[in-house]
Amino acid sequence: MIHHVSIGSNDISRAKAFYAPLMSLIGFRLLKSSASSLHYGASDIVFSIETPVDGRPAAPGNGVHIAFQAPDRETVRRFHQTAVAHGGNDEGAPGIRANYNANYYGAFVRDPDGNKIEAVTYTARESFGL
Repeated sequence: MIHHVSIGSNDISRAKAFYAPLMSLIGFRLLKSSASSLHYGASDIVFSIETPVDGRPAAPGNGVHIAFQAPDRETVRRFHQTAVAHGGNDEGAPGIRANYNANYYGAFVRDPDGNKIEAVTYTARESFGL
């Protein structure tokens, strides 16, 4: 079981302005913050944004992304729209990703530091418009 996931940021204030509305959309709340870190959580899952402890600049990893479970397609759409409105870059508009699963509905963005994140839902119920 994963205890927590952390990504790097070079500007915690900018990261907070970007992530606060996104985390709220998916039910995460700010658990703790400082000048060098933000820690959001839901249940036993913690997602952190931190300046690197080695003092070097934060840089995103190639091929790495974090997917957040969304309750429905509307939340995926709002997540993408909110991310772009708060300084994120579109990396894949909301839509079906049939190459993953016939019901996989996701959207991808890069945060202001270049980290790739996603919101996803994939219930069969939604695929039939119920």
